[in-house]
Amino acid sequence: GLSVAQEFTATQNFNATTLTDASTIAWDASANQVASVTLAGDRTFGAPTNQKDGAVYVLTLIQDGTGTRLISTWNGVFKFAGGTAPTLTTTASAKDVLVFLSNGTNMQEIGRSLNVS
Repeated sequence: GLSVAQEFTATQNFNATTLTDASTIAWDASANQVASVTLAGDRTFGAPTNQKDGAVYVLTLIQDGTGTRLISTWNGVFKFAGGTAPTLTTTASAKDVLVFLSNGTNMQEIGRSLNVS
């Protein structure tokens, strides 16, 4: 039952999914708890839809083969550690990983690993 503690004997995970790259990136948090997007230009990141209070979300931002791509605007629901959005690694094919805890409305950054290689 869901009302009692569970012990698992095998790994439990969320399948990683790929978000669609667009001028404004959309994120349906109910379908994409662990997500990545390859940036092919400077982008705006829209407000994720269908967040759940207490859920943890992982976002990997990948530079395309050109690099130099930025998230020029983050929707206001993203709350970053220290109040400052990360400076993305702009090397071609670089990966930056951001981890958020949702309160049902906001994505509160709880971790970042930049230039993961």
